[in-house]
Amino acid sequence: MGHARDSRYAARTQDDVLRLLAAHPLAWLVSCGGEDAAFTPLPLRAECDADGTLVALRGHLARRNPHVARLQRDGRAQALVMGPQAYVSPRWLDDRTQAPSWNYAAVAFDLEVTVSSDEGDIRTELEALTAQMESGRPRAWSLEEMGERYARLASGVVALHGSVREVRATFKLGQDETRHDFAQLLAGLEAGGEHALAGWMRDFAGDAKERA
Repeated sequence: MGHARDSRYAARTQDDVLRLLAAHPLAWLVSCGGEDAAFTPLPLRAECDADGTLVALRGHLARRNPHVARLQRDGRAQALVMGPQAYVSPRWLDDRTQAPSWNYAAVAFDLEVTVSSDEGDIRTELEALTAQMESGRPRAWSLEEMGERYARLASGVVALHGSVREVRATFKLGQDETRHDFAQLLAGLEAGGEHALAGWMRDFAGDAKERA
């Protein structure tokens, strides 16, 4: 990511990364290189150890997906997560000599992936993902409600475990803007309905000790 090495746009703590993944679980799983390069969009969830440190990403893939064979041959992969993002227009500023920009939050995970056909692993993963996605919803659905249909579904997928080797996060949320310009850009984004991005910008701005 272009700004991944700029400390101004770094995650403040691991919690920023975990919150982004929880809010935007659909990621691109990417295995580059070779004739069997593979790219699959799929929901991923975080696994933390007893100390709360992120150690892995978990998910599932269709058994017939050629990506499974690629991961069995070479487990090195990246998971790319794009959070809230939007074009930032100079038209919202008093100073219209400034250039357009793009604000966004994104994370790239470098992974070592293993896949499992074990029925217990598959059940555990599907139950955990369902519980995460249904949490807080009225009349939340559970896997048990599938009844006999569950066996047919489970037979068509494999469980995925991606040990996290490296995390590269970029939270480009207006940290380089003056207080005056930041307020104008925030108002413009909110007027355009970009409330999720504006919320992240406010959060990071509120955490900053000062703004020029």
